[in-house]
Amino acid sequence: MSTSNTAVANKIEIKNLTVNYTENRKSFNALNDVSFGVGRGEFVSVIGASGCGKSTLLSVLEGLYSPAGGTVQIDGKELHGTGTERGVVFQHYSLFPWMTTRKNIEFGIKQARHGVKRSERTRIADEFLHKVGLDGFGSKYPSQLSGGMQQRAAIARALAMDTEILLMDEPFSAIDAKNRVVLQELLLSLWEGDGKEERKTVVFVTHDIDEAILLSDKIVVLTAHPGTVNEIVQVPFERPRNRSALVGTEEYGKFRNRLLGLLYNDIRERIGGDEVVL
Repeated sequence: MSTSNTAVANKIEIKNLTVNYTENRKSFNALNDVSFGVGRGEFVSVIGASGCGKSTLLSVLEGLYSPAGGTVQIDGKELHGTGTERGVVFQHYSLFPWMTTRKNIEFGIKQARHGVKRSERTRIADEFLHKVGLDGFGSKYPSQLSGGMQQRAAIARALAMDTEILLMDEPFSAIDAKNRVVLQELLLSLWEGDGKEERKTVVFVTHDIDEAILLSDKIVVLTAHPGTVNEIVQVPFERPRNRSALVGTEEYGKFRNRLLGLLYNDIRERIGGDEVVL
């Protein structure tokens, strides 16, 4: 199978990014000389061993961390601080507990889309509640929702903000296996849309190789600590993707094993041991 993606100009350009942090008076190198681009409308996943700096990378893209070296550019302009062109979905449910589900979404719209009237914010919030399957739950508080429903609401809020870039930090890791699959399919359908609107540019951090393959145009594989780019791999499967049809193919198995090899052989080289044969 081959991908139908064409070359696109980079929306995000990461060049020689190095990030250090201090803990208990000791300095640590979290990311070292990381470089890659994310095309406009591209879905890029970042995978790697625990502690390789995946979430740190996303925090830099959010504008929360300042790098020790290198640059991040969005549309050719160097990134400085947070911005309304970036929406974020966190690993842990990030809804305000004192607001209803609808009000949480309306709050995001108000922050990112200035000038939208209250009645219009409510209409947009209800539209996205419908898109994520939460009709009838707009008046519920987060504590009245299951974990999967809370994450649906968080996705609805991020999409309703209509940002150009969507940053997602392991958004489904705390969800049970069944609902994780449902949310992956939901995200994919919302991102792909009906073809009439430009797709969001997505940077998606995950530990799940199958999740990365299903969702992504390309996958950035980071080495173990400190995180550097081991390899950037194009996902060779056409869209739209059918999970059940795809995972049973020989091509899928070979591609998945290639990613596993990149991950585990990197770890083997650092701790010693035999090469992983897959």
